[in-house]
Amino acid sequence: GTMWNLKDIIPSKSQAEIINAILKILSEVLEMDAGKIVIQMKEAETQKLKTAAETEEILENANGGVVVEDDEMEETPPRRKVRRKTFISDLLPPTDKELRETMALLTAQQTALELIVNMCCNEDASDDEWEELSSSDESDAFMEDSFSEGGGQLLSPLCLCHEVHSALTSHLIPKKVFEKTAFPNSVAVDICFRNPTWKPLIRKMNTIQCRALVCLQSLVSLLDVDHLGGAPALQALAQHLSQLLFSQPDFAKHVDFLEAISSALRALLQTMASKNISQCMTPDQLMTLCKAGIHSSNVGVRVNVVSILGITGSVLAKEDGTLETLKTIGCLLLEVATKDPSLVVAGEALDALFDVFADGKEAERASVQIKLFSALKEFQPVFRMKIRKEGRGKYSPDQLGVLDNVKMNLRRFITYQEAVEKRLTS
Repeated sequence: GTMWNLKDIIPSKSQAEIINAILKILSEVLEMDAGKIVIQMKEAETQKLKTAAETEEILENANGGVVVEDDEMEETPPRRKVRRKTFISDLLPPTDKELRETMALLTAQQTALELIVNMCCNEDASDDEWEELSSSDESDAFMEDSFSEGGGQLLSPLCLCHEVHSALTSHLIPKKVFEKTAFPNSVAVDICFRNPTWKPLIRKMNTIQCRALVCLQSLVSLLDVDHLGGAPALQALAQHLSQLLFSQPDFAKHVDFLEAISSALRALLQTMASKNISQCMTPDQLMTLCKAGIHSSNVGVRVNVVSILGITGSVLAKEDGTLETLKTIGCLLLEVATKDPSLVVAGEALDALFDVFADGKEAERASVQIKLFSALKEFQPVFRMKIRKEGRGKYSPDQLGVLDNVKMNLRRFITYQEAVEKRLTS
């Protein structure tokens, strides 16, 4: 991490070598199967304690009749002689060695994932946003710092320099990050759950999964499709993320996980849509995710699911037989745009509406049937007033700039929708 932060003062001719060395180390750290190591280290600790106890018992039995007298006790004959035992465990190093080594590995893997995200993010981001990404559990702030204030998006990705791009792909970083997105080894989790001193490792393993999902989002946004394995790999990845999400019936309760996986899905679906790669989420899965997400207390989650609705809807708008799904998507987006307390989320929902209903016969029919024109025309002055009243106090200049742009696009879109409605109802 220190070497990466100092890269700007390293001679340019040496930068490729340094970047390659850094990513080689990160790759080796991520290569290790943390679940198996948790199991092995706990077994080693158990065996060590068992051996120590057996040795202690043997020594105690062998010295059972020997009394060690204290010199001071000899000077006071009336007192009873005191037997002083020396246990073999007193001579052993602390018994938490295996626990500490396991925690060190998990911390290293978390740090590796955070560094990769750092490499993929805009170097113009403020130092405060990326400062001191500790790998302790206190670095939960990473998730908050990784998302722009109230915006729900990762810090702006940059066009990767050739050296970073080459090192990421040559050391198979995308593959290794993908592997870390899986749920922690269930046997390892069970072992930790049954041992109080090891129980904190469960949270650490879950944190690594969330970091991997955030890291995956960055890689999917930045790397070419070919370097991600092509269209089949992206479809398999979409299926994998869907399985991760829907294997937990109560996924909406796990906010950190939901924010991370919705960010990864958002980036993946955007990439697939831009390359005309067919998507694997069923309409039912999409609706389940989005209905849960739009009611989340987390702004980032709400922004992500609204964007996912927009991406999916814009793809469906070009296909036949999608009228009912488009109507459902339109109604959900209208609800968010008009009722969400955050202007950032409302603006994202309006942007999504613009994308979904910008073109296509099915989209035009759907917009008329859900009365999109009249709903937006009624909402327009409310949106303007909210920006005027709440904007300056709650939102950053960048966010206000985006909202002003949405406001202008809303005016144009209402004019367009009016023309669509007149044409289809005349």
